[in-house]
Amino acid sequence: MLALYSLRNGHLDFCGEEGSGAKAPAPLDARLLLEAVWIDLHEPTQEEETFVERELNINIPTREQIFGLEMANRITEENGAIYAPASILLTHNGDAPVLTTVFFILAGKRLVTVRHSPIHAFEIFSGEACKSGAPKFADGAGIYMGLMELMTDRLADVLGQAGAALDIMTQHVFQEELRFRRAEIKDFRRVLARLGRRGDMLSKARESLLSLMRINTYLTTALEDMPHRKEVRERLRSISNDIGALTDHVSYLSSRIALLLDATVGLINLEQNGIIKIFSVVSVAFLPPTLIASIYGMNFHHMPELDWPFGYPVAVGLMVLSAVLPYVFFKRKGWL
Repeated sequence: MLALYSLRNGHLDFCGEEGSGAKAPAPLDARLLLEAVWIDLHEPTQEEETFVERELNINIPTREQIFGLEMANRITEENGAIYAPASILLTHNGDAPVLTTVFFILAGKRLVTVRHSPIHAFEIFSGEACKSGAPKFADGAGIYMGLMELMTDRLADVLGQAGAALDIMTQHVFQEELRFRRAEIKDFRRVLARLGRRGDMLSKARESLLSLMRINTYLTTALEDMPHRKEVRERLRSISNDIGALTDHVSYLSSRIALLLDATVGLINLEQNGIIKIFSVVSVAFLPPTLIASIYGMNFHHMPELDWPFGYPVAVGLMVLSAVLPYVFFKRKGWL
């Protein structure tokens, strides 16, 4: 899908038809394309790629190039255009977080974005930036920075939700520890699975933040020849500071996950040790009764207690007493 946005009084204006609340693909009109400052290619067709390449004299990377090793992490310049790939974190309710690559192409005053996955931040940005009260933009670089600010804010929201989830998991883990002391049954497998998912999400969030930081650092130098370079440089530096703060927050959350993982594994070991201790105590407690039963189970004719009327109850009493005394001893020692 090809979406074209031009500037009208500093605000984004969608170049195309709108129907039933959804923006329709822009027509392949060279005049509209040359007027546009933001060209958004979402899962573009071969015809759309060829049209944009021909009219703007830029190279649109294919899906195979975007997701391959050839261009995945390279920021390049060609014919005055900057090609910068960025890893964007996608989070969906109920699904595992995934990374997708978005290609940002700054060609003069235009911004071209090439993506093959729906990104909610792009939809929000295009909807808000087209409103009359939205901030104004001067060119494609300003639109790029607006997108970066919104994606950074969304990453901050995702990390905030992850921190809140870790707070709940911390309470759950140590509540499980109290349940263990009361010898109730529990299962830490779900805790370990949730910790693993959170750790995977944080690692992908870090990768996304690092890719955005790399692009901003590059553009801070590459856009020095712009007429409003001081404002651009300060805004890029502000975005980079936010990304750096979020990267530090990811490290903090990762350390919390490592702590919770160690605590969970430690509690599992405690549970296993408690089970083994119970079996050990039970086996030791039954050793004396087994010894007594073994003695009186021997087939000898001359055993004085066999003719004694109270021999059987005395033997049973000795077995019970020999089982109770070790239990009382272990209890007083605090081993149970």
